[in-house]
Order: sequence, then C-alpha cells, then structure tokens
Amino acid sequence: MLSSGKAGCRFCLENALLIDQPLGGNRSFYMLGSIDPTLAHAAMIIPRRHAESPFDIRSEEWMDLEEMLATAKAYLAPADPDGFTVGWNVGAAGGQHVFHAHLHVIARFTGEPNAGKGIRAVIRG
Repeated sequence: MLSSGKAGCRFCLENALLIDQPLGGNRSFYMLGSIDPTLAHAAMIIPRRHAESPFDIRSEEWMDLEEMLATAKAYLAPADPDGFTVGWNVGAAGGQHVFHAHLHVIARFTGEPNAGKGIRAVIRG
C-alpha cells in the first residue's frame, strides 16, 4: 500500500487523527462513510499518500480510483439512491477545508430538498 503522510493532516492515516474507521480501500485509496448527519448517505474516497488536491494524484493512483468508485456505489446501494453527486473541492476558494484530496460521493434522492441541484447545493461552503 502506498503511504506517505504529512504531519498534522487529519486524513493521513499515519497521524491517527480520524474519529471514524476506514470502510475499505485498496493500495492507493481508502474510504470513509459520512459522519455529517445532513449527509447520511455519503462517502469520501481519500488517497493514502498525502496529496493536497486531485492535481497531485499520480497516474498509478488514478488507475485505482475506478475500484474505489465501485466500492462507494456498493456501500451506498442499500439506500436505493436515484442518483449521485460526485466531486472534489480544490483550494480554499473552491470550498476545500481539509487540504488532503478527497472525493465526495453523495447519494441523491428524488424529493429531497436539493433534488436536481448539483454539488454546490449539497456540500457546505
């Protein structure tokens, strides 16, 4: 498994700063479920190696992302979503609050308050 942490980063597993446990992973990424009660049906896919943004992810890591997207979809499947919002926040101006890349995978449902709206509506700014 690839691993290279940055001191103090809450998503670098070596720092043991997570309040929850990874739900699975592969050599390049791990996955967390949502701890936000307003996004009960969501997951995050996080690189094991510290990368501040998706622009810092290496080509061999990108190849492992497909497997993790399938894992996230399977994890969210029991909720029977009608769709998904999948996205990255990059940089402070882009809404990123933890400067370790993480891909949001959010189950979406017909009839929810933000139905039909994109990522800005479901990821807090």
